[in-house]
Amino acid sequence: MSTPRLVATDLDGTLLHSDGTVTDRTRAVLEELDARGVPVVFTTGRPIRWMEELWADVGGHGLAICSNGALVYDVARREVRDFRAVPREVGVAVAEQLRTAVPGTTFAVEHTTGWASEVDFPRHPDDRAERHTGDLADIFGDDVVKVLAVHRDLEPEDFWRRVEASAGDQVVTTWSSSFALVEISAAGVTKATTLAVLADEMGVLPEDVVAFGDMPNDVAMLQWAGTSYAMANAHPSLHELADHRAPANDDDGVAVVLTDLFGLSR
Repeated sequence: MSTPRLVATDLDGTLLHSDGTVTDRTRAVLEELDARGVPVVFTTGRPIRWMEELWADVGGHGLAICSNGALVYDVARREVRDFRAVPREVGVAVAEQLRTAVPGTTFAVEHTTGWASEVDFPRHPDDRAERHTGDLADIFGDDVVKVLAVHRDLEPEDFWRRVEASAGDQVVTTWSSSFALVEISAAGVTKATTLAVLADEMGVLPEDVVAFGDMPNDVAMLQWAGTSYAMANAHPSLHELADHRAPANDDDGVAVVLTDLFGLSR
């Protein structure tokens, strides 16, 4: 391929090592691309509240796509630039359908700032952010960018498929975890749709974009980009559709590929 004009990369399982860190090697590659004026857009399922500690490592400038495409964050200004919320009436209705179809499902919502959940929703051990709890209808505001559905007893693949079948095309369902958790966005919202808007603003065509990912929430982005790389550690579904395979995240796979694509010094 010709030299890319825009790089889009997922974070967890892709750019970051498994311990959540950015290595010196990867940081050096990002800094070199920045010096060359090549935009790198970080496209993650993470909410903003899980990003603050990373900005210094991944570059405290430019734009980031968070919450699976639902939110665009201006890193330099430390503010939300755009977001696409899950309509309240849709989100609450879909949740009630899921309770009937998959009993035992509990829910949380990610707002543009902060999050809230039902009382029984499990807390991630690394998440220390303040959490408000209550009935879903009461905690579901107008700025919900992602709904989280979790089941404590079902196998992940079983739960994912059952949620997908129940929700249909009312919303977008995807997953990026190893347990029974489904991430729900507004209809038509993916990493790819938001990345397409940003690329168009920059005057960049899909064929000039190289994208990296490792989980099903990256599928649409890898399909949209002109050149796609699935990490060696990626979910099998990504290996089936990606143009190329990058070394694993713990082997600095994104940095390795970008070094070759841009002819950087090793």
